[in-house]
Amino acid sequence: MTSTSSLHSASTTTATTTSPPQPLPTPAGVAAAPPSPRKGASRLTLVLRSWQLYVLLAPGLIYLAIFKYWPMYGAQIAFRNYNPAAGFTGSPWVGLAHFERFINSFQFKDLLVNTLTINTVGLLVAFPVPIILALIVNQLPSERFKKFIQTVLYSPSFISVVVVVGMIFLLFSPSSGLVNHALTLFGGEPIFFMGNPEWFRPLYIGSDIWQNAGFSMIIYLAALTAIDPSLHEAAKMDGANKFRRIWHIDIPGILPVVTILFVLAIGNIFNLGFEKVYLMQTPLNLETSEIINTYVYKIGLQQAQFSYSAAIGLFNSVLNLILLITFNQVAKKANQASLW
Repeated sequence: MTSTSSLHSASTTTATTTSPPQPLPTPAGVAAAPPSPRKGASRLTLVLRSWQLYVLLAPGLIYLAIFKYWPMYGAQIAFRNYNPAAGFTGSPWVGLAHFERFINSFQFKDLLVNTLTINTVGLLVAFPVPIILALIVNQLPSERFKKFIQTVLYSPSFISVVVVVGMIFLLFSPSSGLVNHALTLFGGEPIFFMGNPEWFRPLYIGSDIWQNAGFSMIIYLAALTAIDPSLHEAAKMDGANKFRRIWHIDIPGILPVVTILFVLAIGNIFNLGFEKVYLMQTPLNLETSEIINTYVYKIGLQQAQFSYSAAIGLFNSVLNLILLITFNQVAKKANQASLW
């Protein structure tokens, strides 16, 4: 009897342990969770489930593939003595010879200094201007007047670079320019602005601020609208004036946008302003106006030194990439917004 009851209890225990757990009942009114996808589901199946999203993404991917990645195949020109008749594979491989030629050339130092000076000074002077304009415009009490100011500041960005440079030549002409007329009216001497190398950088940076500050201001104004208005209301109740609210609420609120735009500007610092610089150049101001991009244009298209100009352009792009990665890492170390 004892053995029979033991066997009966053991079999009951085994049946209890091996029986599969019963699923919990679903509460009334709550939909059951969809079954999780199988581990063996193919990637194609997952793509087909969201094919509408991939269709929307396709034009951007095609654009990147055709205009951004496929041209990288031609970067090998920089490492060959390229001959259009022989093609890529028929042109002899020379390695880093063109890079060494550029670095050892007498123009290298002047081109690098001019490029860095124009773009770095322009970035440091021009970058804070739209931020300050956005903070000021955001504090205007009248919505109608605010929209009018936005339109006035934003409208120069619609003007072509060619037209802006033509305006500069007209305004600063030594004989008929409005600026020189004002100088002579007050007893000064006319200045040949476009022929003086010292005046090239101030004219370029000043006109660039006038033309592009309004566009960047719109971006910062959009970031300011995302700030919670209750923060300003609470600050007003605590007795904070406008300057305190700008310093402690507005600036921290747009700081991530400022950081991202600054990192992007740093990563593109060697490519800024080719068209405008080239149009503003004269034989008399080449001392300060000749930069890497204009030199690449002249060497590559005017003198048909394709491999040499491609090497200089690739060198320029590598410098931009290094700056972009470096400043992005600096932003991450400082616990600020970053690109990745």
